[in-house]
Amino acid sequence: MVNSQAIETATEHFGNVLRQQLERVERLKQEPDWLDYQSISPIIIGMLGGDGIGPTISAETQRVLEYLLRDQVSAGRAEFRVIDGLTIENRAAKMKSIPDDVLEEIKGCHVTLKGPTHTPEQGDQWPNIETANVSMRKELDLFANVRPVRVPGENIDWTFFRENTEDMYAVGSQGINVTEDLSIDFRVITSQGSERIIEAAFAHAKRTGKTKVTIVTKANIIKTTDGKFLDIARKVAERYPDIEWDSWYIDIMTAALINPARQRDFQVLALPNLYGDILTDEAAQIQGGVGTAGSANIGKRYAMFEAIHGSAPRMVQEGRAQYADPSSLIRASAMMLEHIGFDELGQKLHKALDICGQYERKVVMTGRSTGATSQAFGDYIMETVEDASVEERWEAYANAQS
Repeated sequence: MVNSQAIETATEHFGNVLRQQLERVERLKQEPDWLDYQSISPIIIGMLGGDGIGPTISAETQRVLEYLLRDQVSAGRAEFRVIDGLTIENRAAKMKSIPDDVLEEIKGCHVTLKGPTHTPEQGDQWPNIETANVSMRKELDLFANVRPVRVPGENIDWTFFRENTEDMYAVGSQGINVTEDLSIDFRVITSQGSERIIEAAFAHAKRTGKTKVTIVTKANIIKTTDGKFLDIARKVAERYPDIEWDSWYIDIMTAALINPARQRDFQVLALPNLYGDILTDEAAQIQGGVGTAGSANIGKRYAMFEAIHGSAPRMVQEGRAQYADPSSLIRASAMMLEHIGFDELGQKLHKALDICGQYERKVVMTGRSTGATSQAFGDYIMETVEDASVEERWEAYANAQS
């Protein structure tokens, strides 16, 4: 027998979700212009430690950045601010994914670097609050999650543009148990959200001399939402006649990324949120693991850069936090340097990470006392960046790979 009351309750709930999303679409139609970092002094860089190993790798990343930006800090061109309060304990106590006072501090910065934060899951000790990452992306409208993956010598140079504010993640905490037998979650794809992420991917390809953009969906099955994403891609592609584009389904795309015969076919990829989350972790593993990859979350007014791995609470519980690998967050900081206009420093830092983490590996991270500490790896990075022969060392790495 159909439960009429359950249908009525679910319908009301769905109506509220629809109302929120339609209001969001109207806000998307009133977007600001891109922030010009060249006109800002000082550029304020916020440091968010997060949970677990987050404070350890965040502190090490700040140490590396302060070393690289020492001249800019002295000249008043850059300023660092440490923002506390984004811990799971504080978020749970305030019953907010981002407490109001912390959010205000974040909004007082032009860019932030964030260590991993714990996401409550069904059955753990924490209340059902939205993940801090999703909330920050929505609050600051960080619509583009940009993740580069590079393996010099194998001609793998991918840049993923993952839509960051929509899809299953937009309303992931607003699903409903209609009855004890039926649970339903919602998926959100908008024309405005799709167009700006796909436009960002094509613009990046044009700016960086890339020749191809790949769109990833499952539009043959998810015809309405993924179909919209693919339709918008066709529209955007018309504005970039010199950029080739193609489309792949997410399932076969996961296979193509590990197929040596296909890997060199991809350059810039644009895809909805959930597919992007999955595919970029796979791609990071090809580079050397999620611990080696950084992530940028970019909007027109704010930007947040983060490690893509979790908070590793077990390392803290076992007294091993000092051995946490800071590579992912330092990689994100290299992306941040490029984003705010310090391109040369950003490229040097990227190359130093390639050398130290993938090629020479004179300082090896194991996550335990059998390997180096975070600080020792940070020292290795700084020594490499400052080495006059860093370019030659990187070229030797690329040639050795091929």
